[in-house]
Order: sequence, then structure tokens, then C-alpha cells
Amino acid sequence: MRTTEIVKVDSKGRVTIPLVVREALNIVEGMNLILIADADRREIILTPLPSTEAKLYELRIEIKDVPGALAKVASRLAELGADIVISQCTSIKRGEFAECVIVVDVSKSSKDIEEIKSELSNLDVVRFIQARSLKR
Repeated sequence: MRTTEIVKVDSKGRVTIPLVVREALNIVEGMNLILIADADRREIILTPLPSTEAKLYELRIEIKDVPGALAKVASRLAELGADIVISQCTSIKRGEFAECVIVVDVSKSSKDIEEIKSELSNLDVVRFIQARSLKR
């Protein structure tokens, strides 16, 4: 289900999320959201976080732009116990390479973020990977 609402920014830069949207996404007072701003696309994405115990990292991954490359990355993350919260991939040079920004929750993984990066780097489709912690 898609909902479109027009909202107004107040003098402090705040936006009220309409009740219909909060109810549809089960957003409650005190809940944390991830905000991703893409200046090139002039787009903001808000995603509710799964829990307060989540250990979140933003992975910036450059992959080969070939069929199945993203599936290999997602499968490996699943094998490592990293839960994908949100992902966005863009083909930079068609048929050559793409860039993905993936927010993962590693709270249930037996591996730390450096081990996860190393495992992903070993995939034949990964050209570059960078991780940064998302603090609450």
C-alpha cells in the first residue's frame, strides 16, 4: 500500500508524520527512524528501526554491475546473520559497476563488522566496501 501526503516543514525543520502513515507503519512515540537524504535525487527516505537493541552499520559497497551481484551480497549478509534494514543500489556505469548503500543490523550476527567486511570483500563481485556505525 502506498500513501501520499503533503506535509509542511516548521521553523525548526520538523515534519509531522501523518497519523495514517504512522498507523500503517506502526510508528509510535519514542521510536527511532533512519533518515537517508540523497541530495542528487532530492529525496529523503525515512525507515522505522526494528528495535532499540539493533547494532546498525551503513555499508557502502561498490559491486560489479552484472546479473546476480546484489543477490550474492545479500545472500552472504544473510549467511553472516546480518539483517538488511534498508538498501539502495544505483548502476554507476552500466555493465561495469554499481554502488549500494545498505544499512544492516548486526546485533544477531556472531561476526563483528570487520569480519563481515572481510567476508564480503572475498566475493568476486565486490570491488570496494566501507562501513560506518550508525549511532543512536
